Amino acid sequence: MGPDIVIYLLTMSSCVAFAHFRKSQERERRAIELEAHLAQAQLQLLRMQINPHFLFNTLNAISTLVHTSPHTADEMITDLSELFRFSLESSNDQEIPLSRELELLRRYLAIEQRRFGQRLEIEQNADPEILDALVPPLILQPIVENAIRHGIETQAGLGRIAISARRNGNQVKLSVSDNGKKPFDASIKEDKRQGIGLANTRARLQQLYGKEQSFSIVNGDLGGWTVEIKIPFSTTPVTKSIL
Repeated sequence: MGPDIVIYLLTMSSCVAFAHFRKSQERERRAIELEAHLAQAQLQLLRMQINPHFLFNTLNAISTLVHTSPHTADEMITDLSELFRFSLESSNDQEIPLSRELELLRRYLAIEQRRFGQRLEIEQNADPEILDALVPPLILQPIVENAIRHGIETQAGLGRIAISARRNGNQVKLSVSDNGKKPFDASIKEDKRQGIGLANTRARLQQLYGKEQSFSIVNGDLGGWTVEIKIPFSTTPVTKSIL
């Protein structure tokens, strides 16, 4: 076999190998893109499940006040419209600054405060240094709603909820505590309190941060549940906005 033929065969083999390599890279790139689009779609679906959940509960609360306290019901409708406007402004984002998330929560709590009056006491503490940290929008609202519905609504006395946002090393730690009378029992696998709101929160955190996040429920200092979330501290979005 002449040297020209050897060179030709080596060249052809290299070209074929390179072509297969390029095709393999392209398939891998498409698989990664498909997985990313699927994750984005799943996140958006979870967001869509959360929004009607608190909308239904809020409208139900308003309907009970229309006849007994029309002025309070009217104020709640105004608060709800402001909450929707604020929420829609963040509807395409998978992460927003913590300061904006706390503003969303404040508007939701204004509705609940009108509903419960002096029966509901809210304590909110956030480190100023982490207000620019990015968090999933409406990540706190379903947890607070859960605390109100199951920890506060079921008791006759004063209901207390404590919301905390702290930096813990390279993580942001968010917690919501209540003084509900029913302690957390990890042995109960189908606790009604762990409904769609908490389930969606777990799923969204898993989709966005994988193993870099944690979601836990413990017995808190106030006597009821404490839900704790830990996510990476970052001011750079982990995902692109959904268009």
